[in-house]
Amino acid sequence: MTTMYENRRAALRSHLQENGYAAGLITDPANVFYFTGFHSDPHERFLGLFVEAAVGKTVLFTPALDKEAAQQSSDVPSIVPISDEQLWFDVIRETVGTLSGKVGIEAKAVSFYRYNELRGAFPEAEAADVQPFVNSLRKRKTREEIEAMRKPIEIIERVLEEGTKLVKVGMTESELTAELEYLMRKFGADGPSFSSIVLSGEKAALPHGEPGERKLRNGDYLLIDFGVAKDGYVSDTTRTFIIGEATERQQLIYDTVLASNQAGIQAVRAGRPVKEFDIAARSVIIDAGFGDYFNNRVGHGLGIEVHEEPSIHQNNEEIAEPGLVFTIEPGIYIPDEGGVRIEDTVYINEQGEAEVLSTFPRELRILG
Repeated sequence: MTTMYENRRAALRSHLQENGYAAGLITDPANVFYFTGFHSDPHERFLGLFVEAAVGKTVLFTPALDKEAAQQSSDVPSIVPISDEQLWFDVIRETVGTLSGKVGIEAKAVSFYRYNELRGAFPEAEAADVQPFVNSLRKRKTREEIEAMRKPIEIIERVLEEGTKLVKVGMTESELTAELEYLMRKFGADGPSFSSIVLSGEKAALPHGEPGERKLRNGDYLLIDFGVAKDGYVSDTTRTFIIGEATERQQLIYDTVLASNQAGIQAVRAGRPVKEFDIAARSVIIDAGFGDYFNNRVGHGLGIEVHEEPSIHQNNEEIAEPGLVFTIEPGIYIPDEGGVRIEDTVYINEQGEAEVLSTFPRELRILG
């Protein structure tokens, strides 16, 4: 019985054959994981999957210190370690031989330095971009991937439930961030999926601000945007709270964002341009008079990485199809006052309908 990784590599090889490639060299760690099951951050070292188009020779090149880990988690039978004193492309050339013709690379993942090393090792080869094809594979999630994604979502929602119980007036954003990230590990996460965003008061108007030494006060907005990684997949969740008691204006802003969030989700369906999801959510905020305070797209793809395809913005004409997973995260951000964002993860299931993977309550919670 073939594994899903073998099936993915077979799809890549078929693409290479059908489009006249001699081989493909996949070097983005997220893509290497997608095709092999081996998840690693090689730092400055070389990690790559070589797939020969004609005869199907497949080799996983790893840093020498990762060879054993790769053998345990990958189903690629040929794993070649590269030690720190070796030259990457010397080892690759010695292993795969000479190459001529088109060699597929991911244009966004290959630095100019590595591109030159590739050309030097294989002067008769021509680098060509296979990134669009890889992206098209990755953005269509299987039900197996959805079940894998539920794990980091469940963890982060548990962290949010327990972490908000610790909120008290006088603690700093940094202190709360530390408590939340401790809970991530405690509840089984492999680590944060990105730098946690914990912003209070007027700082909640900064969509991607950084937690600092500002102390929580009564009447503050408290925006928490964070996620975890678990077994190769990630979560990304945002909820906004009020500390103490909400004013009528805060309640209005919150209710507007919540209505926008729900409108965006309700618009999700296969067969529609993804821009409609953004437009549906954005229209609610515009109609409420806060259009000038929502200046970013309404969502992004999610899976192995925090930001994947598709991008959910008002000019994206791409037609939605089953298998897409993305966030719906409208917000209102008013400078010197504060902001609200509510972010959920949505999957277009086999029936072409929206399946919301997030379960944390969306109604306004008062903390402290």
